[in-house]
Amino acid sequence: MDAAYLETADGAFIASPLTRGPWHPDHQHAGPPSALICRAIEREAAGDGVTHLGRLTVNLLRPAPLGECRIEVSQDYLGRNAGHYAGRLIARDKEIARFTPLMQREDDLPIPAGTPGHPPPQAPKPWSSSPSVTMAFEGAGADFGYADLVENRIAAGKAFSGPCAVWFRLNHPLVMGEAPSPYQRVAVAADSGNGVSASLDFMKYVFVNCDLTINLFRRPVGEWICLEARSLFGGNGCGLAESALYDEVGVIGQATQSLAVRAR
Repeated sequence: MDAAYLETADGAFIASPLTRGPWHPDHQHAGPPSALICRAIEREAAGDGVTHLGRLTVNLLRPAPLGECRIEVSQDYLGRNAGHYAGRLIARDKEIARFTPLMQREDDLPIPAGTPGHPPPQAPKPWSSSPSVTMAFEGAGADFGYADLVENRIAAGKAFSGPCAVWFRLNHPLVMGEAPSPYQRVAVAADSGNGVSASLDFMKYVFVNCDLTINLFRRPVGEWICLEARSLFGGNGCGLAESALYDEVGVIGQATQSLAVRAR
């Protein structure tokens, strides 16, 4: 199937092998379902006139299995400037994730010339001059589908070996027959901060994220998203991955992941 998901006639989604992550052959990488959540949020909020995804927090309760899943979204509160929503990702009759997005109302309001910090900084290196890199972890298996779902280019540092900057682009549609939105492109990539900046030995340690929070101050543009990421470890079995997010124009926001660090 040439897409991460196929939507069924009754509104469910079938996760293809392109969503498979590196930790377990039966589990999805959390990036594709987070992007699928973005899609559901955008559709729910469009009718309310709040069109910018300012924040998305996804609490990952258990691994998302390959196969069928469903998404539920409801409105908590709609105000003059923002809408607050909530939802669940469900698979095999179990709650896989809960999410709370903040959608904002957009207005055409140019920033005055000379405003400090504007225009915002650009990624360390453009995607066009960044060499290709293959996402691979020793022991992850040859059918690590997410590594085929996305194309990667290294903009700074050494990928999968500490702090670095890596570009992401979708090689395949998120949902069969659809072009992914800019927010969906961000979500697919943003969950990889702890992976691309991994500094612990993959064969000796597990460092899975328990959540994902994305904050965006403007709508992304273009197909490419860059993560300038680093992973921090507390020596107590806990950690934090933080990523500055860029599009082809410049910085767009940030992403954080709370990590559970364990010895294999």
